[in-house]
Amino acid sequence: VQLEESGGGSVQAGGSLRLSCVVSGFSYSRYCMGWFRQAPGKEREGVATIRSDGTFRYADSVKGRFTISLDNAENTLYLQMNNLKSEDTAMYVCAADQRAIACGLFSVIFPYWGQGTQVTVSS
Repeated sequence: VQLEESGGGSVQAGGSLRLSCVVSGFSYSRYCMGWFRQAPGKEREGVATIRSDGTFRYADSVKGRFTISLDNAENTLYLQMNNLKSEDTAMYVCAADQRAIACGLFSVIFPYWGQGTQVTVSS
């Protein structure tokens, strides 16, 4: 399984970005997929997850602003980020799990990770 992110960049506060994560070698019969982020000097933080049973989870800090989605036909996981704030500045990484025994904002769940894409929000 390989994951490759894109779509990061620099944006002013209040702006929007859409991150993409192309997934290869992955079965979509049962899955948990998510986005995490890590800012300099801080621990990795779960942002959003999507599960094959149709459930979603979001960190409180992004609820109402970020939307996670999956296009099975394009093998691509998305993170739409609106009304960005300076505190959203971080390296964003996508992750995947084909077991989906549990699905939440905990990095230990996920065996597969991308390399990340940088998001910088200026105020």
